[in-house]
Amino acid sequence: MSIQLKEPTLSAEPLPDWFMPPSGGWTADDLDRLPPEAPQHIELIDGALIVVSPHRSFHSRVMLRLGSALDLAAPEGIGVEIEMAVKLGQRQRPEPDILAFRTSDRDNDRTFYLPEEVLLVVEIVSEESAERDRETKPLKYAKAEIPHFWRVEEDDSGFPVVYVYELDPATGQYVPTTIAHDRLTVSVPFDIDVDLRRLVR
Repeated sequence: MSIQLKEPTLSAEPLPDWFMPPSGGWTADDLDRLPPEAPQHIELIDGALIVVSPHRSFHSRVMLRLGSALDLAAPEGIGVEIEMAVKLGQRQRPEPDILAFRTSDRDNDRTFYLPEEVLLVVEIVSEESAERDRETKPLKYAKAEIPHFWRVEEDDSGFPVVYVYELDPATGQYVPTTIAHDRLTVSVPFDIDVDLRRLVR
């Protein structure tokens, strides 16, 4: 008597209807029309939806504490938010971890800022976002003429290192100005002095 074994079947859950791109592809404004069941944090990079992965503890602590330090240091007329999108163009809507922006009339319903409003974007690098944070996004932020970009990495001891860049108006590219290991002290886009080790304690 022979026994016939069935090959295992792989069943993948179908993608939700909202995940299918509209005719002509995704645009930055489409993100405001996603249904409530869509993930809370989605970026649009080159017309492709990027679902932001769950944060590690390092990422969350640095984002909240550095964002708070920036907010406390910001002078009148400058605001700070975390995980707020920047609409760079029709098919570009990244969501930096922290941004500083020029305030105008308060609009509590807004879902993004425009590049001309933004002074600083901060990206905290995680394993899955490393290529976007180190290569893709800085190029797009620079092209949009956002004056300041910071990239935060985790060193071998578990502490943050901040790579500070400033836009060179002659070339339209970011140039490195500081690599801060223990303490971040800068005068632009405004004065700030932060003990980086306290961000993860």
